[in-house]
Amino acid sequence: MIGTLASQFEQAEFSKMLSEEQDPLNAILTINAGAGGTESQDWAQMLFRMYQRWAEKNGFKFNVLDVLPGEEAGLKNVTAQIVGEYAYGRLKSEAGVHRLVRISPFDSNARRHTSFTSVFVSPEIDDNFEVVINPADLRVDVYRAGGKGGQGVNTTDSAVRLTHLPTGIVVACQQERSQIKNKDLAMKVLRSRIYERHLEEERKKQAAVEDAKKDIAWGSQIRSYVLHPYKMVKDHRTGHVVNQADPVLDGELDGFIKAFLTCRITGDWARGGGDDV
Repeated sequence: MIGTLASQFEQAEFSKMLSEEQDPLNAILTINAGAGGTESQDWAQMLFRMYQRWAEKNGFKFNVLDVLPGEEAGLKNVTAQIVGEYAYGRLKSEAGVHRLVRISPFDSNARRHTSFTSVFVSPEIDDNFEVVINPADLRVDVYRAGGKGGQGVNTTDSAVRLTHLPTGIVVACQQERSQIKNKDLAMKVLRSRIYERHLEEERKKQAAVEDAKKDIAWGSQIRSYVLHPYKMVKDHRTGHVVNQADPVLDGELDGFIKAFLTCRITGDWARGGGDDV
């Protein structure tokens, strides 16, 4: 009984942190491998699995919209839709550069490697949020969807790539066999990306908040995952640390998410760089 009440109280406290207008929405998650070829692409696939497992653990639906595999292993980039209440509010903490330190499985000399992969999260907006896209500002490209061969490869030009010329934002979708459906899905992603850019510009006007935030840019990692010579995952914004990396990589992210949301409310961000791990 006491355990149930404590769990309910903790859940209510967690939900209270998700008070922004966009928080209840679905999320659009994009993972891009950084420089480093196969190493970073393998890391991108590990992160992809981590978020997929997190979604499963939390009862969210995880739909892959577009994926570009690496030449040898891993993923160059992937975009997925996470469907569920407060998916964006919880996943927005994951946007930024993620750093992996490990003994490389691709290095015959078993040397330690550091890889970087960026994660971008935007809300999947609906008709309640007005985003006007001028058709003249769009370049639409259609192409044949990729696959592993056999029946997995489309025989028609059903995949769609949209380029928003004023912002340079590019999105693609090849989930459906219908070009029309893929274009509709790609437009959803594009509207979400444009809206997220608008939100980011608004956030930059809030100096107090911005002083505590790290830029989402290469070289300013938000979190480090160390697999050698010890195992640790540390968030450099909040200072939250987990001394076992495997559960985190298996989707146990709620501690990091709660720490991020708490810091947004209190402003008590961790100071200093992330070179200690």
